[in-house]
Amino acid sequence: MSQYDEGHTFAGWIGTAVATVGCSVLGAGICVTSASLLVGGFAVTVASVLVTWVLHLTGWGKPSGIRPRDQWGMRVRDLSAREGHPDCWGCRLAGRGRRTAEAPGVVRASGGAVPGREAAAVGAGGEA
Repeated sequence: MSQYDEGHTFAGWIGTAVATVGCSVLGAGICVTSASLLVGGFAVTVASVLVTWVLHLTGWGKPSGIRPRDQWGMRVRDLSAREGHPDCWGCRLAGRGRRTAEAPGVVRASGGAVPGREAAAVGAGGEA
């Protein structure tokens, strides 16, 4: 037995199963040269990505890194999914996750410029 959970999640297994079915239908479509099987297999494969993403966002996936031992089971939901996982591309696409970077040159409400950025004065002795 391993010393950490290896990412085995409900979202991962269901997504893999749906993708396997989609690729199998796609392969059958190639073998029998059927356009309807090709389109159907491609649609199921694309659906596997969406199914996995939705399950991840509803808490059946896992964040990056190692979880505590009591959260290793596949039937344990990830309660931090609602806020979004740090550095998770899927959570960012859904509008979740932490926001760490500010746009350059943003002026804060207090009137001060962002640290490390000097505001250029309009009309100050620079070349045009």
